[in-house]
Amino acid sequence: MTNKKYFGTDGIRGKVGDAPITADFLLKLGWAAGQVFANEGHDFVLVGKDTRISGYMFESAIEAGLTAAGVDTRLLGPMPTPGIAYLTRTFRAQAGIVISASHNPYYDNGIKFFSVQGTKLPDAIEQQIEYYLDSPMTTVSSAKLGKAKRLIDAPGRYIEFCKATVPTRLDFANMKIVVDCAHGATYHIAPHVFSEIGAEVISIGVEPNGLNINDGCGATKPELLVSQVLSHKADLGIALDGDGDRLIMVDHKGEVVDGDELIFIIAQSRLASGQMTGPVVGTLMTNLGMEHGLKRLGIDLLRAKVGDRYVMEKLEQSKGILGGENSGHIICLDRTTTGDGIIAALQVLAEMQFTGKSLHELKSGMRKYPQVLINIKISQKINLDKHDDIQLAITSAEQQLGERGRVLLRASGTEPLIRVMVEGEQDDVVQRCADDLANAVRNSIGA
Repeated sequence: MTNKKYFGTDGIRGKVGDAPITADFLLKLGWAAGQVFANEGHDFVLVGKDTRISGYMFESAIEAGLTAAGVDTRLLGPMPTPGIAYLTRTFRAQAGIVISASHNPYYDNGIKFFSVQGTKLPDAIEQQIEYYLDSPMTTVSSAKLGKAKRLIDAPGRYIEFCKATVPTRLDFANMKIVVDCAHGATYHIAPHVFSEIGAEVISIGVEPNGLNINDGCGATKPELLVSQVLSHKADLGIALDGDGDRLIMVDHKGEVVDGDELIFIIAQSRLASGQMTGPVVGTLMTNLGMEHGLKRLGIDLLRAKVGDRYVMEKLEQSKGILGGENSGHIICLDRTTTGDGIIAALQVLAEMQFTGKSLHELKSGMRKYPQVLINIKISQKINLDKHDDIQLAITSAEQQLGERGRVLLRASGTEPLIRVMVEGEQDDVVQRCADDLANAVRNSIGA
């Protein structure tokens, strides 16, 4: 991918008030995007957001920028990221703009875009937007200014779309489900989806106040969901993140079921129904146990770089329909165009109904290898390949693990971190190798 000044692997993200996540930059970004979209034909752009408090400020700024560029805006209010992708497609909008920092705390925010097809913008379009970001801002004549209005039926449209991704003949009336919406963008959507298909739903994380998004709840903090599933004696729990594109589940025993295990379950389901085509696409972080489990089913696993953008690229190249990350980004291309936590959960529930098996039974088809992940904060970007002591530590760890383990060191694409990941068959060996590697990184970079 060509280097870009502002856009990262998942749009533009950072701390609110620090460049570039400021009101003036978002005004300019709205205008720059408007310039590009206006060149493609005068049409409207959808703008949606999650529930963090800064969304009000940034929604107004982007709307003003688009208006100045002569582009009409349709405001969706709080909507899950995959819901905005769907609505962009179904409304044939010029583009969809999402104001969200996904699983990050409330004091972060970000912007990402969807094309009219409901997919991430091509690099060439992002580069055009960056060109205008570095150009002087102008305003069209008053007669050509864009107009803005709110779409009030957006949640209902998306709820119906989600429900349509599983067969209507399935009856979910025997299921008790705890749904954790992380006080995020699915708070007014996910509970309706699961209750309208017939399940008994206990909702948590559905009282957003602008500051509590992802705070001790949701897909990144499933401990709350575990306790609720056990106390309510529920069949399972569903945890979404702040913008609804991640899914983590909890079985009736209170065991967390991560993205790798959920992808494996959906792959089994597609295979059994004759709908599986192509390989499954994971990432460099995908558990080795999933790779081995898929192999036993006769399904190949391809690994992409970390980030749903790269998973999507490899899915398109390999003509696959299923991919994702252990963090819970799950892409079912035979159902929708982007990672979608609600739709992924529905596929798992459908497989439970088809087979009559519990979530605990379904996940037992793959054995997850012990995996240790250590995050090391850094103050500036570093090239790990140029640190000989780090490379020696990697070689040592790989020798200890042998062929039944993996080592991965990488810089985060969204945060100032070096991620150290080690996995293998034996817990104690994996932990020792991870600790040794993390110490080698800290000593080498002075962290």
